[in-house]
Amino acid sequence: MKFQVSLHESKNTVVKLMPSLTFAKRYFRKNYGYNFDEKNPKTFNEKLWWLHIFNRDPLTTICTDKVLAREYVKSCGLEHILNEVYAVYNHPKDITLEELPNEFFLKCNHLSNGNIWCKNKEEFPIKEVKDKLSLFMKKNYYWNSREWNYKNIVPKIMCEKVLIDEQSKIGLVDYRFFCFEGKVKFLAVDIETTSADGTHYAGAKRNIYDLGFNNMKIKLKRPNFDEALVEKPKNFKSMIEYAEKLSNPFVACRVDFYNIDGEIIFGEITFHQGGAHDITPYRYQEEWGDLINLKSDKIVVNEKTKKKYKNVLEK
Repeated sequence: MKFQVSLHESKNTVVKLMPSLTFAKRYFRKNYGYNFDEKNPKTFNEKLWWLHIFNRDPLTTICTDKVLAREYVKSCGLEHILNEVYAVYNHPKDITLEELPNEFFLKCNHLSNGNIWCKNKEEFPIKEVKDKLSLFMKKNYYWNSREWNYKNIVPKIMCEKVLIDEQSKIGLVDYRFFCFEGKVKFLAVDIETTSADGTHYAGAKRNIYDLGFNNMKIKLKRPNFDEALVEKPKNFKSMIEYAEKLSNPFVACRVDFYNIDGEIIFGEITFHQGGAHDITPYRYQEEWGDLINLKSDKIVVNEKTKKKYKNVLEK
């Protein structure tokens, strides 16, 4: 067992010592079968990874942090779309069940998929949960993905209200707006995204829609679902308006909402949408790649990157 742990730790050390560009190139070869051309990125995946590695906009860190993102949403005048938060903890030991409602959702601010759902306090294994959260608190998601915006987040635990759509036969629906320099160009609608314990469900389904809420018949990483299951929200225009307001400072991001009985609720802002995507038909790799303007003034890079990738960045 000690030998196995030693091998695991050694592997993690090697990964951490690996330059981010090398990490990205290996990822591309392994997952997509072609080389990542950082000097002339063209596809959606290439440009997302270019930003992933080189963009140093501090606002992306604030908006990735699930606690600080709420302050950003407030600063945009959209406090009314925030979910209710019961408490924010600096350490799992600070969690006191007596102060919380019977049902709640624990969420790590610095991870993807650091979620735990309490459905009944009397049956909630709090010691086991605190042990699990203690392990989560030691993780830095940056090393898993090299998404710079995760690197400097101070770990915290947020306890928030559980969202349930009692009118929906398919549970909570996620509306994910893909924005480019403050303009929504298309959206993903995801269903069946959450497992019984609150973690991400691997069998989630997704459709892609245009701004008229027409199904574009595109497969983006996840399998499609019957479009009859989800109707266009009545306040769809407001959702677009809010997404564009929140995405305005960024060259590319995704803004996620829920819409429960007409109430729009903020989910998150994400900048690399799962790292990269399998897109069918493939032509959208190039069409969506054209939507990401790497010569935009909204990108923040250091002097070394500015000099080395002058041809990518200069207008």
